[in-house]
Amino acid sequence: MQPKVYEVNETRKKAVVVTPQTLFTGQQLLWLPTCASTNSEAHALIVQNRASEGCTIITDFQTAGRGQRGNRWEAAPAENLMLSVVWYPTFLAAAQQFQLSQAVALGVYDWASTLLGPDPQLKLKWPNDLYYGDQKFGGILIENTLSGPKIQYSVIGIGLNINQQRFTTATATSISQLTGRAYAREALAARLLECLERRYLQLRAGQGSWLRQAYLQALYRYQETHWFEVAGQRVSGQIVGVEDDGRLAVAVGNELRRFGLQEIRYL
Repeated sequence: MQPKVYEVNETRKKAVVVTPQTLFTGQQLLWLPTCASTNSEAHALIVQNRASEGCTIITDFQTAGRGQRGNRWEAAPAENLMLSVVWYPTFLAAAQQFQLSQAVALGVYDWASTLLGPDPQLKLKWPNDLYYGDQKFGGILIENTLSGPKIQYSVIGIGLNINQQRFTTATATSISQLTGRAYAREALAARLLECLERRYLQLRAGQGSWLRQAYLQALYRYQETHWFEVAGQRVSGQIVGVEDDGRLAVAVGNELRRFGLQEIRYL
């Protein structure tokens, strides 16, 4: 199936060919030279009723990219992948939002595995960052809009370090640094959209429990004892699972504690 390049603003659109072998994810696609945020662009299309399921916005550079915890996503222009995908997971209840997060994280993990192989250092850091060893090379920001007890639509923002060689923090890396080669981003974008849709279809088919087990097997520091910061205090604990609502379950001493995103920090 040939992808559709969405005619939004001809002065902004970049002529890039991305050909994912998907049913719908990426079949409506817009690649922008620059934008404030691909998530913001996606939301604007949804509000205008112009985003079909799987609508994808990709950009060479974001001026106001967002990350988890309100952080700003930083990436060098035209060297990495920054994109947002629109899905309409109306089959999921609002209380099941973390199932979508797991499916997306696994899709990105699958994509990285096609490049790095079955490498034990490749991990998903809760809730959905992509790590190699102790270095981060990918992040995900999912923004769900609810309608009553159901998810109305989701905008899945993904940032992946591809060809960038220099970073301001020592804990960042890129696929190129890990493999020693440069990549054509168009081909990697197509492969990513395929991996994402495969996991999304599994979720839609009711395989949430199976996805949960796959997520735990890929989870960074799972069932290992490490130091964490909780309420300003340094504590030793072991990640033992993830709750249905997405909270991280950590065994601290003889107590099983559950933490939300802002309540625990890895050390």
